[in-house]
Amino acid sequence: MNDIVIALAKAAILVALNQPENFDLEQALKEYPMLEENGAAFVTINTDLNKELRGCRGSLQSYRPLYKDIILNAQSAALRDSRFTPLTLKELNHIKIKVSILSEPKELKYSDVKDLESKLLPLKDGIVLRHNGKHATYLPHVWEQYPRFDDFFSNLCLKANLTNNCLSQHPEISTYTVKKYKEK
Repeated sequence: MNDIVIALAKAAILVALNQPENFDLEQALKEYPMLEENGAAFVTINTDLNKELRGCRGSLQSYRPLYKDIILNAQSAALRDSRFTPLTLKELNHIKIKVSILSEPKELKYSDVKDLESKLLPLKDGIVLRHNGKHATYLPHVWEQYPRFDDFFSNLCLKANLTNNCLSQHPEISTYTVKKYKEK
């Protein structure tokens, strides 16, 4: 499944850049019928030299066939991540793609910050934080970048355009897991 998911994301990016591609979607859907089931995916693009983030877009909820979600999020990560300029042809040979397929987020009930910390599984749990109409998410692998609970959540709060100590306001927290596929 790894090869087909990555090939699909890469073909989607090639199409978005008006480049030829030879991905056989019909054959992929025959071999992997789960691609036609509703699914949510995040596509992350990193530079292959220094492994810096180059684009990341995704869906938190399953509302369209997984293959369409991968295609649209791959194109969006390449061209429409507002933190970056659109990916260029010159960069195409210097990127690595990751696709994370998400489970349905489940709200996590907690009484206070200590209780929340005790219920989370770093590197396994992806987190969705919601408060006052704002929200943000971090995929499970972001725990590698922010292994300390306080750092992880202060950055997630800021990503949601909230204060870095937004946990004190008891935001809604949901967790999800991912199946991660990455380019070799």
